[in-house]
Amino acid sequence: MSITYRGETFSGYNKPKRTPKHPTKSHVVLAKEGDTIKMIRFGEQGAKTAGKPKAGESDKMKKKRASFKARHAKNIKKGKLSAAYWADKVKW
Repeated sequence: MSITYRGETFSGYNKPKRTPKHPTKSHVVLAKEGDTIKMIRFGEQGAKTAGKPKAGESDKMKKKRASFKARHAKNIKKGKLSAAYWADKVKW
């Protein structure tokens, strides 16, 4: 199932994809919650600090990850229609 929305093609709802050619944002997702559909761009293009935890991760990186989650906790709780939710899920 392929969905085209505002010139972007998505493999389905709530499935993030990378956007290497976008000037500022690294990912995009077509989020759907109930009847509401929204295209959300998120993530800094070229960010080297983001990503899932790796084995042997430094204490500095662990603190950075914890700071992001604490700083954006209020927006992450808003759910699938917020960029912070997707950044937390995909990048952090």
